[in-house]
Amino acid sequence: MPVETRDRTPQQPDPKQVGRGFLYLLLYLLLFNWIVLPLLRPGPKETAYSQFLAQVEAGEVERAQIQADKIRYSLKPDEAAAEPSDATSDAASDADAEAAEDEIYTTTPVPGNFDLVEFLVDNGVAFEAPPPDRFGWLGTLLSWVAPPLIFVGLWVWLLGRAQGGASAALTVGKSKARIYAEGDTGVTFDDVAGVDEAKTELQEIIEFLKHPDKYTRIGAVIPKGVLLIGPPGTGKTLMARAVAGEAGVPFFSISGAEFIELFVGVGAARVRDLFRQAKQQAPCIVFIDELDALGKARRNAGSLAGGNDEQEQTLNQLLTEMDGFEPNAGVIIVAATNRPEVLDPALRRPGRFDRQVVVDRPDKLGRKSILQVHASKIQLAEDVDLDKIAARTPGFAGADLANLINEAALLAARQDHDRVHMADLSEAIERVVAGLERKSRVLNPEEKRVVAYHEVGHAIIGSIMPGANKVEKISIVPRGVGALGYTLQLPEEDRFLMAEDELRGRIATLLGGRSAEETVFQKVSTGASDDIQKVTDLAERMVTLYGMETKLGPVAFERVQQQFLEGWQNARRPISPEVSAVIDQAVQTIVEGAHTVALSILAENRALLEEMAQHLLEQEVLEGEPLRAFLGRVAAPSGLQSWLTEGKLTDQMA
Repeated sequence: MPVETRDRTPQQPDPKQVGRGFLYLLLYLLLFNWIVLPLLRPGPKETAYSQFLAQVEAGEVERAQIQADKIRYSLKPDEAAAEPSDATSDAASDADAEAAEDEIYTTTPVPGNFDLVEFLVDNGVAFEAPPPDRFGWLGTLLSWVAPPLIFVGLWVWLLGRAQGGASAALTVGKSKARIYAEGDTGVTFDDVAGVDEAKTELQEIIEFLKHPDKYTRIGAVIPKGVLLIGPPGTGKTLMARAVAGEAGVPFFSISGAEFIELFVGVGAARVRDLFRQAKQQAPCIVFIDELDALGKARRNAGSLAGGNDEQEQTLNQLLTEMDGFEPNAGVIIVAATNRPEVLDPALRRPGRFDRQVVVDRPDKLGRKSILQVHASKIQLAEDVDLDKIAARTPGFAGADLANLINEAALLAARQDHDRVHMADLSEAIERVVAGLERKSRVLNPEEKRVVAYHEVGHAIIGSIMPGANKVEKISIVPRGVGALGYTLQLPEEDRFLMAEDELRGRIATLLGGRSAEETVFQKVSTGASDDIQKVTDLAERMVTLYGMETKLGPVAFERVQQQFLEGWQNARRPISPEVSAVIDQAVQTIVEGAHTVALSILAENRALLEEMAQHLLEQEVLEGEPLRAFLGRVAAPSGLQSWLTEGKLTDQMA
C-alpha cells in the first residue's frame, strides 16, 4: 500500500499552483462560452429554396439577408403564426404567434439565379447583405499561423517532459516506483520457505539496516546491491519484500520495463528521480524487478543499430547512481532476474551488485516447508501427507506449489468437501502436470485402441529403465491441449545428475509409445510427434553438449543460452560440414538404437502388452495395486544392460 511521507505537518498552498488553477478555470469558462453554449443553442430552420420562393411570391416573407451561399429570412408576424386547430385555445395561439415572430429560416439558393434581387423588390421584401466582418483578417491569420504554432508547441512540450527537468509539473520523468512504509510490505521471513540459503545471505542486509554501527565500527561496508537470480516463480520478489519487512525500512518497488519509454532521456530521468527519493528516506531498499529489461549488455557503438538509444542511456544512469561520484549511503539496491547471462558486465561487477544470491527451485525439504506455509491457510483432512506430496513434486517452484494447494482447495469445494483430502491433492498434481481432463473429447474406438497401446508401451519400457521415474498412473482420458492419454511418472527422490545409461533409457521410454503402435498395428500415427521432438533434442544434447559420443569426444558444440529459463535453444558453434555430418549421424545412431531396444522389450512382453491394453480400454485408468502387479511382470531382454552402458546392440536385438 502507498506510504504517507514521514513529515505529517500540513503543507501551505503553493501560490503558483493557486494561480495556475485560476488560469485553468478561466480557460474552461471561455471554452464553455465559445464552443459548448453555441452548440446547445437551437439553430435556424432549414427550408427548401422552392418553398422560400413560394413564400416570397405569397407575400409572407418580411425580411431577407442574402449571403454568398445562404439566405436567412424571417416571415411576417401574421404569416408566421400557424392557424390553430379546433382544440387549441386562443391563448396558445397568441403564444405561438409571439414565439414565431423571432424565428429565423435559412435556405440555400440555386447557383445562377441572377434575378433574385429584382424578384424580392417586386414582392416588397426588405433585403440586405451581411455587414463586413471587421475581424475577418484575424481568422485568416489564425488559419495560417495557428496549426504550425500548435505543432511546434506540442513538440516542445513533449521534449521538455522527456528531459525530466526539475519542474514538478512535468511528470514523465518522475519515478513510477511504488513506495511502502517502514516494514509495511506485509511479508516477513516467516512467509518465505524453501530458500534457507538465500535467507541466510540476506540476513546480513537486514542486520546492517537495523544496526549499521555494528559494521561501520570495524570499517566494514555493506554490499550496495544484491542480485537475486533464479527460475521464474521461485519467490525472488517475495524475498525482497520480506527483507524490507524484516528490516522495517521504506521499500521502493519498480519494474525494469517501467524505466524505458519512447523518448530518449525519460528512463535516465526516472532513475535520477528514484534515487533522489530513496536518498531522502535512507536507509531504505530499492527493488528493481526484471532487471534484464533495463540492464541488457550494451551493443557495440560502431554497429549499424547504434549504441545511444533509450535503454543504454537508462542503464548508464543506473550505473552512475549505483557507483558514481556521490555515494548512496543507506540505499541498498535489490534486483531480480531470471536471465543473468544477458546483463551488462559493468552492472554485475563488485561495487554495484556485489552479491549474487541464487533463489533456485526447492528440494524435497524446501517443498514440504512451502506446502506447510500455503496449507496453513486451508482446512486439511487427516489423510493428507505433505511428505508424499513434496516427494511427488520435484522441479516445482514456490508458485507451482501455491497453485497446487489452491487447485486442491478448489476441487474439494467443487465436490462439497469440508476439508481438502489426499485425493484432491493427487488430482491437483495431475492437473498441474498434464492439464485438465477433457471428457467432452470422445475418441472413436480405433483411436482409443491406439492411445491405449501407446500409453502402455511407455509404461512397460519405463518400468525397467535405470533412473526412470516410478509409473504411478496410466490413463486414456484426454487432458490438456493435445494429450489424448498420458502416463504419469513421478520420481521418488530429487535428482540433479543423469548418467549416460539413464539418458538412453529416457529416450527408449519416450519411443515406447510409437514402438507399441508399430508392434501391434504395423503402422504409426501422429500421436508420437511430441515424443519424437523430445527424443531428438535429448539425443542432440548428449552429442553436442554432454560430450557422450565416442567419435567426437568431450567437446561442446552448443552454447548454453539460458541458465534459469526452461526450453533448450539451438545455439551451435561454427563447425565444419564434416563435423556437422558426424553429429547428425551420431544423433541418428542413438535414436535408432533406442528405437530398436524399445521394439525388443515390447516383443519380449507382447502378452503383457495386450493384457494391460485390454484392461485399460475397459477401465480407462490403470493405477495403484493393479498397475504395480502388471509392471512387476515386465521381463528385460538379454543385452539390455550392454546397450545402456555402451550403446551397443546385441545380435538378438538387432
